[in-house]
Amino acid sequence: MKVLVLLACGACLVCGWAPPPASARVDLRGSRTSHSHPYLIARVRPGISVAVRSSPFGRVLAHLGDRTPFGSQRTFSVVRRRGRWLQITEPTLTRGRLGWIDAHPGRLRYVTTPLEIEVDLSSRTLVLRRNTEVLRRILVDIGSAQSPTPIGRFAITDKLDGAAYSPVYGCCILALSTRQMHLPARWRGGDRLAIHATNSGGFGHALTAGCVRAANSDLHYLMQRVPLGAPVVIHH
Repeated sequence: MKVLVLLACGACLVCGWAPPPASARVDLRGSRTSHSHPYLIARVRPGISVAVRSSPFGRVLAHLGDRTPFGSQRTFSVVRRRGRWLQITEPTLTRGRLGWIDAHPGRLRYVTTPLEIEVDLSSRTLVLRRNTEVLRRILVDIGSAQSPTPIGRFAITDKLDGAAYSPVYGCCILALSTRQMHLPARWRGGDRLAIHATNSGGFGHALTAGCVRAANSDLHYLMQRVPLGAPVVIHH
């Protein structure tokens, strides 16, 4: 099942680029932060909007405020840095592609997390890691061959109460920064992807419309521990 886009179903910049303090151990010397620990998260300050561009100094793809369509604080997972520019994941971009934002003074706040979610579609497992330590291994349902779960590097954009949307989502929803491009025939819902719970039992065999689905107890655990902006890697 899928979360509908509509509800129907740190350290701060002071002058120029100001990275998190040295004690945070975020490696910004190269380009990628996705393989370093902890991971860098950028939050849009209240009342501020940011422009997402196709490349550093490139054309503007979207203007985004400080809140997501679900009402959460706008939070980006930083994939890489190029000078003053940050590459981020964002669900409003076509096919969930990556965009670039300017680390302009006063627009963003930074935090870090050692946590990362990895979803292995081949084994139908979700693993929560803190650095290299496995905190929890979860058996999950995934998308069908006709509506496969997208692969790539994404991030958690929203933490939602499943019951507020539909009983099929169980207790909890972790919305992801990507969309389903292969919707089932006659699908009337939205195209936003998520990791969500379910009130039914038995995992690892059932198929979804693309979302990753797990037990209520596992989603409660993830909701309590994983922050907005935490990276989610999905692969075969």
